Amino acid sequence: MPQLIELPQVGESVVEGTIGKWLKQPGDRVERYDPLVEVITDKVTMEVPSPVTGELLRIIAQEGETVPMGAPIAEVDGGDNRPATPPEQSPATAAPPTPTSYLVADARPVGPTGGSAVEAQAAADAAARVEPAPTAMPAAPAPVSGTTPTLSSAGKGPNRLSPAVRRLAREHNLDVSLIAGTGLGGRVTRNDVLRFLESAPAAAPPPPVPPMPAGDAADESRIPLTPIRRMIADAMTRSATQIPHAWSMVEVDITGLVGLRNRERDTFRHREGVSLTYLPFALKAVAAALKDNPTLNAAWDDDCIVLKRRINLGIAVAAPSGLVVPVIHDADRLSVAGLAHAIADLSGRARAGRLRLDDVQDGTFTVNNTGALGSILGGPIINYPQAAIMTTEAAQQRPAVINDAIAVRWMMNLCLSFDHRINDGAEAGAFLQSVKRRLEAMDDDTPIY
Repeated sequence: MPQLIELPQVGESVVEGTIGKWLKQPGDRVERYDPLVEVITDKVTMEVPSPVTGELLRIIAQEGETVPMGAPIAEVDGGDNRPATPPEQSPATAAPPTPTSYLVADARPVGPTGGSAVEAQAAADAAARVEPAPTAMPAAPAPVSGTTPTLSSAGKGPNRLSPAVRRLAREHNLDVSLIAGTGLGGRVTRNDVLRFLESAPAAAPPPPVPPMPAGDAADESRIPLTPIRRMIADAMTRSATQIPHAWSMVEVDITGLVGLRNRERDTFRHREGVSLTYLPFALKAVAAALKDNPTLNAAWDDDCIVLKRRINLGIAVAAPSGLVVPVIHDADRLSVAGLAHAIADLSGRARAGRLRLDDVQDGTFTVNNTGALGSILGGPIINYPQAAIMTTEAAQQRPAVINDAIAVRWMMNLCLSFDHRINDGAEAGAFLQSVKRRLEAMDDDTPIY
């Protein structure tokens, strides 16, 4: 008998998804748990499996369409099948357990008041995540002609908005509190906004735009935006417009680290099966520095600064579909070897499009290894809503003054963009100096395990 396939709920903060690509077409036979459709959210791109075995009768949600979680997206003739709970993840897709040898002594960042304020804030965060489902509000009348509606409370409270809804509301200068939400828990969806626009009084037409001369078309080409490219654009715009960025940079002498890495590189690859790059050493230094400077491991709220107790480091990865930032959770508990394995695992799955939703959630600070691209200086955009992002630039041999003499040393620049609402130059500088001291202290005696 025909069964409707719904877009599954994949996380509390994910309220809608965009249909990226249908992997089956009407008339195709599908087996239970076979990949059915590729869905793009503001967190991750994922493949949704079919919950039943049968024939795909029709596609309800077309490619490029944004639909709320729980909405029907397709119809399958599944006979007597019933949706079932997906099987446990296979070893190929499940995250590998962290070997005990890669863990270091457990420690947590302590806030300026000895930890009590941090613990209280963490408890408040946990309570805030358990939200009652709001009831749908009745539709409010359209604004009176002549008034100027505004985008209010975007992304706040129980009726959080997705990036697509926020963008659409901004484009039309809408007050979203006037729109009745039909999404999960009464949330406003993109279709709700479109229906509201259709029912609103017609606005004065914009002034006519002069047509482009026919000859100019040959001088340019247009690349249509993919859903993931549009979501990246939304995220970058939100960060650049909502966070007052400030920037700082320090130069680090990593001559000792270069010697350590060169000595261990081949043995490590043979023993561990992954590369030993400079990035896990940098992450090790960053995680320790965040404990000393907890306001860099934080986020801005309207009436307070939220200090994060866990140190979850995001690493920027250039995947074929666009930039993604998978997260190494509790990075402060891992050794250099453990961090190298985590980087290899997350980067590989990111480039293969195999990240899970939990792989990109709960990041507290981001590191981008732009030096791998040959960059020596950068001004990164903060990964909203974090407090800062740091880049590790290319390692280069440069002349340096050592004990009043000129010597050739291996140098690296560390560049930091930080939220100036949370930190001033003093805090940002203290953090960078803390990372610098740790990297410059690394030598042949530095433990990798």
